[in-house]
Amino acid sequence: MEPKLRIIRKKKSEAENAHLDPLMRALKALHSAGAPESMTAEELERQRRSQEVLGKLTAPMTGMDYEEFALSGMSAAWTRLKAPHGSRHAILYCHGGGYTSGNLGYSRVLSSKLAHATGYDVLSFEYRLAPEDYLMLQGYGARDIVLAGDSAGGNLALVLCNRLKTAGRKLPGALILMSPWTDMTMSGQSYTERAEIDPMLTPEYIEAVRLAYAAGRDYRSSDLSPLFADFTGFPPTLIQVGDHEILYSDSEQLYQAMKRANVPCRLQVS
Repeated sequence: MEPKLRIIRKKKSEAENAHLDPLMRALKALHSAGAPESMTAEELERQRRSQEVLGKLTAPMTGMDYEEFALSGMSAAWTRLKAPHGSRHAILYCHGGGYTSGNLGYSRVLSSKLAHATGYDVLSFEYRLAPEDYLMLQGYGARDIVLAGDSAGGNLALVLCNRLKTAGRKLPGALILMSPWTDMTMSGQSYTERAEIDPMLTPEYIEAVRLAYAAGRDYRSSDLSPLFADFTGFPPTLIQVGDHEILYSDSEQLYQAMKRANVPCRLQVS
């Protein structure tokens, strides 16, 4: 039987929403868009279209340049401030979407917010492999790159950083992770304690996209659950998560693991 995906949408008071970090509010809106009822190709395509429309309608593009282009067969886009800022830094942003959806439209909202917040140019892409080498060819050094990701994209950002470390390559200058999915074993307490209060995700949804992405594989592998990687030598990391989220344990346990590895790390809970 085909696993069903369902999203719980609960209204929150204006006071509750007002205190959330703008990046977190944008992330929640994107995750709520066009949630599929199943993992069929038709439903996933409907979700992608909904996210594309939402991204174009809600991205704060005032004062921004947005340039789409093809990168090694992938759709990619630069989001930049119109005003020159003189920085030779860039953000490589890995979008979320449960590995099954998400696109440039999805990434447009957070890309523009990251560019506004930092002044850095932001490279987003519809991923197969993260194009860090492309940034190197554009003149960015490894330490000039901030690697960012939300939800499943946070997982991929951590996996990329760990693979670069394993290969003996230089690591990015910093990590920004928004509600990262770090533990595919789903062993954290928040998977049960927050299952009824998370306004978007359910354990059933997470199990379904895990099955779609990694059926038959060892969920404890650091390529799937980067929580179990060795974080020694990782760059300074900012982790953002909502206290009511199912993925809260993934962020809190990641923070503790990074602190044990002496990684400069901050956990920001909204």
